[in-house]
Amino acid sequence: MCEKYYKLCLCFFIAVVISNFSGCAIEPTKPIAVLPGKSSVTEALSVLKDRSEKAVPLLARGRGVFEYYDSESKKRKKEQLAVVVLMEPPVKIYLQGDATFAKKALILGSNKREFWLLLSPKENSTYWWGTWSEQESYEGLMINPKTLFEALGFLEIESEENWSLSSKGVYDILTQQSMGVVVKKMHISKQGYLINKIEYFDSSGRALAMAELKNYKKLAGGFFVPASIKIVTYKQDDGAEPLGITFKLTTIKPKELSERQQKVFERPPPQGFKYVFRSEGGEWITQNQ
Repeated sequence: MCEKYYKLCLCFFIAVVISNFSGCAIEPTKPIAVLPGKSSVTEALSVLKDRSEKAVPLLARGRGVFEYYDSESKKRKKEQLAVVVLMEPPVKIYLQGDATFAKKALILGSNKREFWLLLSPKENSTYWWGTWSEQESYEGLMINPKTLFEALGFLEIESEENWSLSSKGVYDILTQQSMGVVVKKMHISKQGYLINKIEYFDSSGRALAMAELKNYKKLAGGFFVPASIKIVTYKQDDGAEPLGITFKLTTIKPKELSERQQKVFERPPPQGFKYVFRSEGGEWITQNQ
């Protein structure tokens, strides 16, 4: 009698266990639906052009990190920055990064005629500047104002020639060539058709710079601005480690800039910098202050 009871209990226990396990079985993961991309270069570029045409003057603030390689100490260094960005399309942009012990540790700016980049950390006290008429590519400048413009959503696409379109997973990839060499790739999410990454290459096809864009915010009028931006520049000539700035914009507001704010779009004098370089004929020439 006891043996029959024991067998009955054991069978009941096994049945309960099997029932519980079958009820908790992990359902197979459903494949992520891949949205269709655009059907042509014309269609893809038209979306980006339309977004750019909705660009508005803006004022943004946030926090960031500036990473650079100090050639004197042979060490990679980081500076925590308070970041302010002012933009007035199509040509005016200003980025200021204030470090803890160095206000205006990094300044990047441009107007209709000129562009400039100022680095104030003691080890890298350097001033670059030039005119757009002499700047034929993204080469030579550690961070280019055009890269920042494009990172903030403003693209100047003059022609559809030399562009091609491909698809990879959840991204459309627009590729631009010049003289048969790839000079730019834009990775565009098919969900919302917002740019996730822009890659830049030099005239020989080597990686020159990259911008990663995330957490887009929609402003009035349908203009989208990424709140998280990472820009990396790869220095080719001496094998130095890449330079990068990563920042998160906590406030992004459309704003008609005042006369006082407009002054930031005027190139500052180069006094007090250890090195001063000017772009001339596609080369960076040392210039006396």
